Amino acid sequence: MQAFQGYSREELIERRNELLKEYENYKNQGLKLDMSRGKPCSEQLDLSNGLFDDTSNLFSVDGTDCRNYGILDGIKEAKALFSEVFNLKPEQIFVGGNSSLNLMYDLVIKAIVLGLNGSEKPWGKYEKVKFLCPVPGYDRHFAITEQLGIEMINIPMKSDGPDMDMIEELVANDETIKGMWSIPMYSNPTGITYSDTVVKRLASMKTKAPDFTIFWDNAYGVHHLYETEDKLLDIISECEKAGNPNRAYMFSSTSKITFPGAGISIIASSKENIAYVNKLFSKQTIGFDKINMLLHVRFLKNAENIRNHMKKHAGIIRPKFEAVNEILTRNLAGKGIASWNNPKGGYFISLDVCKGCAKKTVALAKEAGVTLTPAGATFPYGKDPDDSNIRIAPTYPPIDELKKAMEILSVCIELAALDKVIE
Repeated sequence: MQAFQGYSREELIERRNELLKEYENYKNQGLKLDMSRGKPCSEQLDLSNGLFDDTSNLFSVDGTDCRNYGILDGIKEAKALFSEVFNLKPEQIFVGGNSSLNLMYDLVIKAIVLGLNGSEKPWGKYEKVKFLCPVPGYDRHFAITEQLGIEMINIPMKSDGPDMDMIEELVANDETIKGMWSIPMYSNPTGITYSDTVVKRLASMKTKAPDFTIFWDNAYGVHHLYETEDKLLDIISECEKAGNPNRAYMFSSTSKITFPGAGISIIASSKENIAYVNKLFSKQTIGFDKINMLLHVRFLKNAENIRNHMKKHAGIIRPKFEAVNEILTRNLAGKGIASWNNPKGGYFISLDVCKGCAKKTVALAKEAGVTLTPAGATFPYGKDPDDSNIRIAPTYPPIDELKKAMEILSVCIELAALDKVIE
């Protein structure tokens, strides 16, 4: 749809003048509204306040004293809990500290310096290493590979996941493509869940690099907003069926289940890969925080209890997602200047404005007191080729502040589009 189709130039100028008055009014209010990161709000964090209530007995089920050294890959009951949640065997799971991002960073570093299971040599021995990056995607993934000097290749996201025709052609012909970032369920920021067909093709495709590795960041595997949930096929099982059992490493954590700053995280893969991961980490640490693992298992109990716990989260944040959709629809629908997703889970909304308008929109919002994720952040190197994508993170602000921020953002989107059309 063409921007402002059916409007005369005079009508557009008149509309811009109206919006400029509204915008100046917002600027004069001295607002400070922050939607820059996808953080749980205080009400969500309060749901887990009972986690540390009982510390009188800090022994694991097998008698391990969790206050002491030992158990590199996680206590027995923590591995059992994640096994149930993700339908895996305990031997396929490595339990770490509070950050799955830290585990991803560590594994990429280890691949560069030491090589992964199945690597002919460490990735750092190659003249060049490349990663496939579905876009728009997660800025912190891209920051890891950029810092480590890994070349990133944009892969467009389609309605059922990344462009598989493009991926299959690239990996079949380039041995320097060693890895791929993925957030396969309620993807950040598009909210897309990979289809069964996409997962099967990723698991079975032919790759020139024998150690091509999928970094499967299943950050939102239990983060549903509605009773009707997306379903995601298990990449680890599919890789095994396809004869590529060591291709994928899945990462997850309790960061947006309990406390982001004090949770537990996992790597899951084939038994062979996890055995190799244990070998690599054994030189780095004697073990992660077993007390925290123990307390988390006692609090979360089992998959069904986690499911019920996450329904409480959904009850808090679902109205925020719905408010964003309602305000954008009311203010912008039918004008041909913006489109956005309405996700069934996860933490983000992906907003596309007119080509060449994202940076200006974000700058206008900033001047009016609304802080957003920087335009371009959802692409490698911070460079959105169309300058159109903006990530909205609705979970953290109180709903009244969120609504005001979205009203301001709507004005900024339309002003930026009007400036582009009128100039």
